[in-house]
Amino acid sequence: MTSPRPVALAAATAVVSLTTLVLAVRFGWLGADVDRGAEFCEAAAGRVRQPVNTLSNLGFVVAGLAIAREAWRLPAVGTAYACLVVLLGPASMAMHATESALGGHLDLLSMYLVASFAVSYAAMRVWRRGRGFMAAVFAAAVAACLLVEVAGGEVPVVMHAGNLAFGALLLAALVLERRLLRRGDSTLDRRWILAAVGALALAFAVWNTAKDGSPLCWPGSVYQGHGIWHLLCAVSAYCLFRFYASERLPRVGPAPGRPRTTTRAARRGPSGGLTRL
Repeated sequence: MTSPRPVALAAATAVVSLTTLVLAVRFGWLGADVDRGAEFCEAAAGRVRQPVNTLSNLGFVVAGLAIAREAWRLPAVGTAYACLVVLLGPASMAMHATESALGGHLDLLSMYLVASFAVSYAAMRVWRRGRGFMAAVFAAAVAACLLVEVAGGEVPVVMHAGNLAFGALLLAALVLERRLLRRGDSTLDRRWILAAVGALALAFAVWNTAKDGSPLCWPGSVYQGHGIWHLLCAVSAYCLFRFYASERLPRVGPAPGRPRTTTRAARRGPSGGLTRL
């Protein structure tokens, strides 16, 4: 089953953002090349400064569209998440294609949005709150990341404070999801969260080989470890949604002879009935 609305919204997000990016690169809207992201090995040449690291971000667009095809399982959550994952692609492309300061900020902002979504959706379910609570946690998490980025500073391994904030949010989301699994008031397919975490862990390992000076840094090669990081992160984002979509709540008021389970697409309203999320 595929619902046309999530797919249409995710596709529109892809078309608008990619078209805007192409125009921004063509007309220099993102500003001058300041070597933002130049430490990720690939030699800069031509109008698109890092072609492999740029094009590999199409993996996020594909992952977002794949999520949109499955969004009927969680209509509102799936649609929003699909659009955010799509945006990861063009936003990261903005940095690698131009090596501009603004491109770098867009790259980090897209990462903050997805990580904030993960932690706010987990928090809403852990504390059994509504969408207003999720929105407040989401806004607070994004704001906190932006403040950390502005404060700046170099950080061992992850390079700078913005990356550290992104990683901290993902870790917080994982802790909350583990709490949900241990509480056991709903069932979730653990294989998908393990796949998401595994893909992200492998991506981070590859990311660390993709810096200038690494033995696996080949600036002029078609192989770029940072490009592999993008593709593996896209796989992780897709697996995370499949984990969300696997959630099943306890049966609620089945008709005699017709047992029924509900998913997170339905939540109890004030009267105890179910409302679509």
